[in-house]
Amino acid sequence: MIILWNLVMLIIALVVIRMSHWLYRWSNPKCNGKLPPGAMGFPIIGETIDFFKPSGFSDIPSFVKKRMTRYGPLFRTNILGSKTVISTDPDVNFQIFRQENTCFESGYPDIFYKVFGRDTLFMDAVNLHKYVKKISTEILGTEGLKRTMIGVMDRAIRDHFTSKASQGSFDVRKEVTSLVLAYMTPKLISNLKPETQSKLLDNLNDISLDWFQSIFSLSTWKSLIKVLKSRGEALQVMKDALRMRKESKEKQGDFLNTMLEELEKEDSLFDQGSAIDLIFLLSFVTREGTSGCTALVVRFISKNPKVLAELKREHKAIVENRKDKEAGVSWEEYRHNMTFTNMVINESLRLSNTTPLLFRKAVNDVEIKGYTIPAGWIVGVAPAAVHYDPEIYENPFEFNPWRWKGKEMVWGSKTFMAFGGGVRLCVGAEFARLQMAIFIHHLVTYYDFSLVQDCEVTRTPFLQFTKGLLINISQSSTK
Repeated sequence: MIILWNLVMLIIALVVIRMSHWLYRWSNPKCNGKLPPGAMGFPIIGETIDFFKPSGFSDIPSFVKKRMTRYGPLFRTNILGSKTVISTDPDVNFQIFRQENTCFESGYPDIFYKVFGRDTLFMDAVNLHKYVKKISTEILGTEGLKRTMIGVMDRAIRDHFTSKASQGSFDVRKEVTSLVLAYMTPKLISNLKPETQSKLLDNLNDISLDWFQSIFSLSTWKSLIKVLKSRGEALQVMKDALRMRKESKEKQGDFLNTMLEELEKEDSLFDQGSAIDLIFLLSFVTREGTSGCTALVVRFISKNPKVLAELKREHKAIVENRKDKEAGVSWEEYRHNMTFTNMVINESLRLSNTTPLLFRKAVNDVEIKGYTIPAGWIVGVAPAAVHYDPEIYENPFEFNPWRWKGKEMVWGSKTFMAFGGGVRLCVGAEFARLQMAIFIHHLVTYYDFSLVQDCEVTRTPFLQFTKGLLINISQSSTK
């Protein structure tokens, strides 16, 4: 009996020793140099639960802010099962983006691969990103926007305002999401049967940032099941459209046609699956980012009468200088006559931080500021920490478009990362800015509006959720 008892105690002791060693290794990962300070949280889950705790608008996400205070501008953690280093240092951020071709590549949690596909431009290596960006330029780049999209946007937004003015009020984010989806879908895949297009729009509408919020708040996983089902059905519509187009050899002038031409090239990096994934991805990013940003722009304008007055002055001058007063916004007006509008957009983007973290992955061990980021670790760059830095922006939490006066409107720099940084600047950056500029033009030129319900903004270090901005609108008496 004594021998059995001793054996049991020995086994327990070995288990305790083994567990202690495992816990120690979890808290102190192997590294060929000095790791940044920080903590790895609980085994397996790390600090994931704390990571997704929401924080208020106009502040650095609480997860990042708390650790900045405790550890400094560069710290380590473990989130979503990934060993991660988060940077809030502008110089470190710049080095990460500058070395993207050599030391860093794109890296994301596995859930994004499941939703968007493993071959999309969000996830893939730098060379493929450049290739995809070149292809996408036809629809989202300057020439594509200038040639066809600006006219489509202007007519859609003008008609939308005419419709909503008769109703009295509308939810800006929700309506812009539907608006962009309605005019972008035919540009991606045209000539669908009405019932097929309606089904596709319904499925795509189910896939929005709202379901991310419910998942990441751990309230329900039913949202994930629903979105994966909708994604599957949407992809099936796209696959069927590609197959029928390939068989018929029709030329429709849409993005599907562009992808078919790419698939026929011998040196193409695409197969049918990745081509469909890209079309699906573009349908998502063109509406979700744009709708949230547009809602926040309207929010800032409605709360700042001085800004609204200056916008009205600028856009009234644009209309007065037109030969045809009924004409829509031209590319020349957008590029050369909306200086203050672009200052407003820049300032709104700076304060909004719609992508609170930009992720990369270390390809090999990287030495930065005396610390080592081990190969395979995820790196998160926090734009909000830079955008709210009082040493960079005076009174950083104040909405002040005039701070951009005389400054070059650079989309990606060490101090402004609204559209990312390095070689992976957002493909749809120009698209988003143009959509917001045209929306502002019609709103302030032809309508009176007031804020009925302020938007609800929930921010985690991973994503920002904006909903509920309700405005009253009516035809302007000074039109």
